[in-house]
Amino acid sequence: MDRADARARDWAEIQERMLVPLYEAVYERLDVGRHTRLLGLGCGSGLALLMAAARGATVTGVDLDERRLALARERLLPEPQRGTTGCSAQAQLLCGGPERAYQHTGSLYTMVTAFEPATPRTELAPALIDAARLAGRGSPVVLAGWGPPERCATARVLRMAERLAEPGRRPGSEPARVSGRDDLEELARAAGLGLDGSGRVACPFAYPDMDSAVRGLFSTGLFDQAVAASDRTQVEKELTEALHPYRHPDGTVRMDNVFRYLIARV
Repeated sequence: MDRADARARDWAEIQERMLVPLYEAVYERLDVGRHTRLLGLGCGSGLALLMAAARGATVTGVDLDERRLALARERLLPEPQRGTTGCSAQAQLLCGGPERAYQHTGSLYTMVTAFEPATPRTELAPALIDAARLAGRGSPVVLAGWGPPERCATARVLRMAERLAEPGRRPGSEPARVSGRDDLEELARAAGLGLDGSGRVACPFAYPDMDSAVRGLFSTGLFDQAVAASDRTQVEKELTEALHPYRHPDGTVRMDNVFRYLIARV
């Protein structure tokens, strides 16, 4: 398994589950069920889609990372239908942006989600505009991001990544950081969406050991700029040091975080 495949597997097996409380809170609030036709932007390895499908929803996921999508297909599609254009009666998984869904939808979506907080706003804004065209009028569009920095232990770790990345950061690129207070609202307005409420959810990052913590955090992509400006060995060393205050006597690592979601409407 090469490093890129290992990273996708680390996301699916270690990190993605940290956001389960967020998915559950959103689906419960919006009553996701058999009546729901959901489009997931940046669906990754498909855990959020799997949870929606378990509630009876019909789901479509798009993502630019083919490796993560391959893992999503393992979760959501019967084995004969796991090709790169794989779909079933309840799930479709497509590599690309929401424009791919134009070719596969027979009717409008009733809900759009963008749960991945690591996606740069410069990439997400145009995707939201395209996705909104595929949703019925009044349909919810859910955006998610980090909560207040003072309530996110991981914010302290990301400041280390931002410091290491700064010398090599490209002009116009976004640093790895938690969300600003009004980032989600600004993103929704830029996509022409109306605001319709928000919520906060506790999403602790808990790992069985330090190795799992480092691998899980690396799988998010939040440390890519730091690695490009330095080297992976140096970033791993500094990440391990930054995580030390969150390591418990039994070897487990836990960082308490709050995530925020915004409900907008088409």
